[in-house]
Amino acid sequence: MWYRCHIGIHTDAADDRAEKGSAMQSVLALDIGGTKLATGVVTSDGSVHGFTAVPTRRDEGPDVIIPRLFELGRQSMRAAEQAGVSAPEGVGISCGGPLDAAAGVLVNPLHLPGWIDVPIVELAQREFELPAALENDATLAALAEHRHGAAVGERSMIYLTISTGIGGGAVLDDRLYRGAAGNGGEFGHITVVRGGRPCLCGRNGCLEAYASGTFIGVRADEAIASGRATSLTSPATAEQVARAAASGDALASEIWDETVELLGQAITDFVNIIEPDVVVLGGGVTRSGAQLLDPIRRIVLAGAMRPAAAAVRVELAALGDTVCVVGAGDLALDLLAVH
Repeated sequence: MWYRCHIGIHTDAADDRAEKGSAMQSVLALDIGGTKLATGVVTSDGSVHGFTAVPTRRDEGPDVIIPRLFELGRQSMRAAEQAGVSAPEGVGISCGGPLDAAAGVLVNPLHLPGWIDVPIVELAQREFELPAALENDATLAALAEHRHGAAVGERSMIYLTISTGIGGGAVLDDRLYRGAAGNGGEFGHITVVRGGRPCLCGRNGCLEAYASGTFIGVRADEAIASGRATSLTSPATAEQVARAAASGDALASEIWDETVELLGQAITDFVNIIEPDVVVLGGGVTRSGAQLLDPIRRIVLAGAMRPAAAAVRVELAALGDTVCVVGAGDLALDLLAVH
């Protein structure tokens, strides 16, 4: 039987699974990112087995990438089986939006050119002959960090992934927030510079158009092309900008400082609006560690209203590169609990 239903995920669903005798069930988790594809077999304790990741090579399009994703999933299944993990009973799929989780369709993911109305759930069900479910990647990352990572035990949290783009998710009063159309939490698409840089979403001045890994590199390339002195070479990456800034490169420091300032001010706004217990930052750009985290903490604590500032913590994600795989696994486990 195929399940293509809308799931009302709540963060104590692990208790529901235990009540149904599903301890140590396993599911296959597939994460479709703009930079990398990642898969793993996730058990009901949140552990990942057979984790595998490869570059997305997104220019190749869905007809090439999806078969590669499924083969990657089968590699994870074989590795998990060799480790003694039970066979997966479902499939969870994580991807950036816009998407239609209820229909199982990738509508038009901003960071996957040419992926228009891709019925990814149907394709996965046909491939693996298992029930499958789809959800926004940053929403699932929020779920995973709340259940297994940096926000365990907190009632309310905000998650931002700062990577190819900037996505987000939230848990409010112990319940995952999805929004009316299932794509809520797009924290990367608030305006931080009026009339600013064009963003992939079609607007101008979005946080993503300045502080995502992609656009940190783009801004560096533009500055290099203008002839300014720098140790950076084009094409630049966010990692290279961070490293050059730490080494004292003036141009890289200017780009990095602007990135941190815009992120910090945006997160301050989120804290004032939602007043969460914790803000968790994940994604590739956060590999810079304290170079990113420390100034953002200072900006948030200095700028947020006093009660919100006193209540909030700002932390790096605890689950690292596996966060969306863990979240996709939780999604599939919740699907099995419902059915």
